[in-house]
Amino acid sequence: MQLLFDFLFQPFIEFGFMRRALVACLALSISAGPIGVFLVLRRMALMGDAMSHAILPGAAIGFLVAGLSLWAMSLGGLIVALIVALAAGVMSRITPLKEDAALAGFFLISLALGVLLVSVKGSSVDLLHILFGTLLAVSNSALVLIAGASTITVLVLALIYRTLILECFDPGFLRAVGGRGGLAHATFLALVVLNMVAAMQALGTLMAIGLMMLPATSARLWTISIGRMIGVAVLVAVLSSVAGLIFSYYANLPSGPAVILSAGLLYLLSLAVGSNGGLLRRYIRRPHLEH
Repeated sequence: MQLLFDFLFQPFIEFGFMRRALVACLALSISAGPIGVFLVLRRMALMGDAMSHAILPGAAIGFLVAGLSLWAMSLGGLIVALIVALAAGVMSRITPLKEDAALAGFFLISLALGVLLVSVKGSSVDLLHILFGTLLAVSNSALVLIAGASTITVLVLALIYRTLILECFDPGFLRAVGGRGGLAHATFLALVVLNMVAAMQALGTLMAIGLMMLPATSARLWTISIGRMIGVAVLVAVLSSVAGLIFSYYANLPSGPAVILSAGLLYLLSLAVGSNGGLLRRYIRRPHLEH
């Protein structure tokens, strides 16, 4: 028992950078899990991935102005991602393009522009730092940003929770009763961007979506209750964070990819044995009732 305790907890007891990484991941799990569930329910999973890439040019502009400054890169990423989301929404209403197609065009432009901007002034190390993050180097300022984003997300989601559910399943009824579905949709997109910017500090722009979508898709394979789905998503994200950090510590591997890979393994497990559509439950022959 003592050996197991030392194996699981010693890295976090002994090293401050492991504790900061764990706190960052736990805060992201609490906010990103519920956001991911609503992205899955609204069939916007790929939109979330596009939004994570749209952050890059804003972060690159902040990098060009102030170097590897936490607040400059975060503010730049937040502003540009919101502009991309707004532009995609406007284009989907004034052109024949659907919102996902318009967003795909804008995010590809943003991704290329961001890489180009970083390459102009920075090095390949700077580019890797922005794209893939440095989870074990999370600073106290980054923790404040991540915790603040998580707190805002939870509070705002609590306020628009019922409206989001109605918009997911019966938008016609929501319009009929005068619900502000458009405002809830815009607020939700802002929360997506906020969580992407927060996750960027730890996981980078390319993997920021991982801790949001993988736990949410796993939860969808275990239950149909939205409340339980959110709980399972948060639990999967927390387990992935702890397992990934421990694995990266003992195997001497990058921590960010290890956390996302742990979430991916739990997703594959859910895909196989999940109680709500897992492959084993779908294809194992069930006994028929006998008359």
